[in-house]
Amino acid sequence: MNMLKRTIAMLMLGMMITTAVTVDRQAQAASPATLKLGMVSQDVPDLQYRLQLLGYYPVTIGTKFTISTQVAVRHFQRDYGLPVDGLVGASTWATLKKYTVSKPELAKIARTVYGEARGESYLGQVAVGAVIMNRLASPLFPNTVTDVIMEPYAFTAVADGQYWLIPDQTAFQAARQAVRGYDPTKNALFYYNPKTATSTFMNDRAVTTVIGAHVFTK
Repeated sequence: MNMLKRTIAMLMLGMMITTAVTVDRQAQAASPATLKLGMVSQDVPDLQYRLQLLGYYPVTIGTKFTISTQVAVRHFQRDYGLPVDGLVGASTWATLKKYTVSKPELAKIARTVYGEARGESYLGQVAVGAVIMNRLASPLFPNTVTDVIMEPYAFTAVADGQYWLIPDQTAFQAARQAVRGYDPTKNALFYYNPKTATSTFMNDRAVTTVIGAHVFTK
């Protein structure tokens, strides 16, 4: 009976993961509209949220492309080497998506941080989020947050179901700080707990730092 229950639980977990990946891929496939001053669009809240994560948009998120939105876009474009025209076309969207995440993606990072490192210090939790962002930027890994997190055997919390726990505010704050570029891991792509790790994969990888129970490597 216990074996049957475990089998059912694993099947349900697999279905939840598959659904999450499918929904995220559908969202990624939909190209956002080109946005400009005065427009009202369902893509505006995502734009404003991403700008807000980076500290460019300090006001309330809405569906209208306001003057405040245009100012934030111009500052972002200037800082990231884009044409400063206040328009959000393909190149600005691409850069935003490279250096930021959407609101649902931030929640997924927070879930991973909470599932993997809720017993660690705040710095240790930021470090887990930073590894996700480093993988997102690396050509060695998938190019969406969902695919990075759901890659087979990538994160223990996904494999054992702790990913589905509700993250606390500390996990969310750690995720935000990682998305904003804070990386205490020194560009690490992997981490492990030497007291519990059973794989020898990490043995030959260069160690970048140790934070709490986790060893971070390239």
